[in-house]
Amino acid sequence: MDSKQTEKIKKRYNRISGVFDLMDHMIREKWREDLLQHAYGEVLEVGVGTGANLKYYPEGTSVTGIDFSSNMLKRAREKADQLPRDFTLNEMDIENLEFEDDTFDTVVSTCVFCSVPDPIQGFKELRRVTKPTGRIIMLEHMRSDTEYIGKVMDLLNPVGLRIIGANINRRTIHNIDCAGLKVGQQDYLMSSIMRKLILSPNKK
Repeated sequence: MDSKQTEKIKKRYNRISGVFDLMDHMIREKWREDLLQHAYGEVLEVGVGTGANLKYYPEGTSVTGIDFSSNMLKRAREKADQLPRDFTLNEMDIENLEFEDDTFDTVVSTCVFCSVPDPIQGFKELRRVTKPTGRIIMLEHMRSDTEYIGKVMDLLNPVGLRIIGANINRRTIHNIDCAGLKVGQQDYLMSSIMRKLILSPNKK
């Protein structure tokens, strides 16, 4: 894990937390709502950010949210306080989750792995804390499968990385495979760039 890179990205997200909701329009509300209908039981949301997903969790779920940005968590707590249920929100690094193995039925991630310094390590941690019968559900943007668009994204990537620490050209499916996870469902929402994924922890 690159602690210097993590701290650099954390500072950027702390800086933009006050305007993040205005920036976070890549994920449509309908996509969030549809994704979170797949959540059940003990739920972990990694990269909870300002708490945009909280209002969509089904009744009966017990939700813990983590983020490495204290300022983003402050915004999430403000949203949680307006909802008629309890959420547990903690500051934590996705690459080093402070949970026992096989803790959660559902792990949720929405546009998080663009900014995880070591995405394969992050996916390994999700796999570790998910129960063998559980699932990991995601909305994620990634490098286009169309090669010329992918090359443009490669050229533009340093700009986004410098401004907010987010990569637009991550080869996320490859990273998922490297972490030992299995893609059970993959829906293209915006060509091949934005996808809905349901993953299995693939534990024997």
